[in-house]
Amino acid sequence: MTLPIVSVSIHYENDTVAARQRARQIARFLGFDAQDQTRISTAVSEIARNAFNYAGGGRVEYSLEGRTAPQVFIIKVTDNGPGIAQLDVILSGQYTSQTGMGLGIVGARRLMDRFEIESKPKLGTSIVMKKLLPNRAPLIGQKELARLADQIARERPQDAFQELQHQNRELLTALEEIRTRKDELSQLNRELEDTNRGVVALYAELDEKADHLRRADELKSKFLSNMSHEFRSPLNSILALSGLLLTRSDGILSSEQDQQVQYIKRAAQDLLDLVNDLLDLAKVEAGKVDVKPVDFSASDLFAALRGMLRPLLVGHSVELVFDDMDHIPRLYSDEGKVSQILRNFLSNALKFTEKGEVRASAALVDPETVIFSVSDTGMGIATRDQDAIFEDFVQVDHPIQKKVKGTGLGLPLSRKLSALLGGSVSVQSELGVGSTFSLRMPLRFRGADAEVARPEVDWVADPLSSPVVVVDDSPEMLLMFKIFLKNSGYQMFPAVTARDALDSIDRIAPSAIILDIVLRAEQTWTLLAHLKEHPGTKHIPILIVSAIEDQAKAFHLGADGYLVKPVQRVSLLGELDRLTARPSTIRLLLIDDDERDRYILQQHLKDPAIQIAICENGTNAFSHALEQRPDVILLDLEMPERNGFELLDMFKAEPVLESIPVVIVTSRILTDAERDRLGGRAYSVFSKGELGGSEAKDSLRATIKELKPSSEYLTGGQGDGY
Repeated sequence: MTLPIVSVSIHYENDTVAARQRARQIARFLGFDAQDQTRISTAVSEIARNAFNYAGGGRVEYSLEGRTAPQVFIIKVTDNGPGIAQLDVILSGQYTSQTGMGLGIVGARRLMDRFEIESKPKLGTSIVMKKLLPNRAPLIGQKELARLADQIARERPQDAFQELQHQNRELLTALEEIRTRKDELSQLNRELEDTNRGVVALYAELDEKADHLRRADELKSKFLSNMSHEFRSPLNSILALSGLLLTRSDGILSSEQDQQVQYIKRAAQDLLDLVNDLLDLAKVEAGKVDVKPVDFSASDLFAALRGMLRPLLVGHSVELVFDDMDHIPRLYSDEGKVSQILRNFLSNALKFTEKGEVRASAALVDPETVIFSVSDTGMGIATRDQDAIFEDFVQVDHPIQKKVKGTGLGLPLSRKLSALLGGSVSVQSELGVGSTFSLRMPLRFRGADAEVARPEVDWVADPLSSPVVVVDDSPEMLLMFKIFLKNSGYQMFPAVTARDALDSIDRIAPSAIILDIVLRAEQTWTLLAHLKEHPGTKHIPILIVSAIEDQAKAFHLGADGYLVKPVQRVSLLGELDRLTARPSTIRLLLIDDDERDRYILQQHLKDPAIQIAICENGTNAFSHALEQRPDVILLDLEMPERNGFELLDMFKAEPVLESIPVVIVTSRILTDAERDRLGGRAYSVFSKGELGGSEAKDSLRATIKELKPSSEYLTGGQGDGY
């Protein structure tokens, strides 16, 4: 929607002064700062003076475009003069003139966001200049513009001398600001030089200490990793040999010898547990542990834990209870690490609980966070020790602790693993009552969300496809565009920010750009204006696909097409074909249960103008056709469960499919009755046995190409297509 503000006729030299004054007044009212007011009024003054000097006069019209912020300030200058010769040379900045002609045009274009000029010999010149209103500017409507018109009418226009004085004041103000900023910059540079010298000295000292710490940490991790590996081999040997002795493989042991071997085996197992925990800690601290998220359910996780911990309950007076997990949504995280943390909680609870129960449960904190808890009725932990138990090698002094050996590394390792998953561990406990250890974590590993929000881009261009940059920060919309453009002759390159879009455009030179107006962190009106103003990108067609309906502003800023979300595949591809001047393609659904025949037919029909989708049996063919709405169906008659004759009857009985032409390709020798049955239903019939000849192949390809898309497809059926 365009709202006119005021216009100024240029007949005399003083009228160019009035045009400049009006531009400054309107810009001030619309919320532009002092510098932008000067830029706008200077650009108008230059173009208006050109109209007076070279065309003998003209007209300046001021208007406002847009119903949503930011609106667009538009100035249009027209004249009926002889036109501008060598316009392309002038716009390139290569034109030289003793009178200065052309400098005003080039200068004005630099001062505005968008600059359009049209000039024809003896038909005059039309120049449109546009400037986006600042984001902080209020929304301007009819009432506000009426108030502006009254204000302009009341103000007495200044003469040329007063306007010159005003210009001089603006120039002096600008010069004073430049001088002040130069002094501030000089002072800041001196301060930065002093600060830099101190920072450099500090950094040198910090680097030296950091280097010592880094070497010490690397040596510690290397020692733990190497020594843990060296320890595990002999320990495993001790466990294996002690097991052989206890099974009496080489003879009978006395009761004393049996007890001694039991002690050896138990000590070796304790030492192996310590080595394993040390190795896990070393890997975490060295950053060598990767999170491998998978989709899993809490019920399956608890079932696996129940099976692993059941042997610990033999001869135990403690009941192990797992609460129902059906209310917990499926998780996307590292199931192995979650299991390791909960297994540590459960085994500790079973070790330090002499009677009562150990209970595992889970609850949702919010739609994105879950808490797993392990509660026991054991000895409890004093408040002063609840932070210390998460430190390496710390164990609480208690009579039960002396009976149950531990490494003191399980809880520290659990804390580090939970941090890797984006969560945390905690404990609530009371001496003599029991403890509750909790793991708080996101339902979905946030590293996976970041990966979806900024998808990796395969920059290898397909030579048979036209590249299209899609600027949208919604993972769901990017997935939709990817599906829509699959097998369409277009290759998608996603971008989630304006900076990503500019980088992508520089790298691939796309055939078209699909642009969403509103991203999470920014609006793209300025990006649209920049792309259409820049010489290297103004030729690229831009299709706006947005939930915002503001087509007028988009087209004023240079958009070539506009679709409102939600969009259908047919509309999207139709607009892309129109903007890129690409010939339309025929979408073909091939229904055949024989893999070899499908391959042969695909080779026969290999053509850029034909897009082929496959259905491998007659059972699913009807639902495929309803979903994909092809332009042509290629149908085999001989198929198990549901043959081609039955499918033809189903297609013709469905209103949205009955107009789609069906071509029969079969190895069946048809009787007269069968041919009569196909009459009126099938467009044409081909024999698979005859397709080995070049004439039959060419005839089949020509038949497919002659068929036009069905009317239902062209009129916007709701199916998304291929």
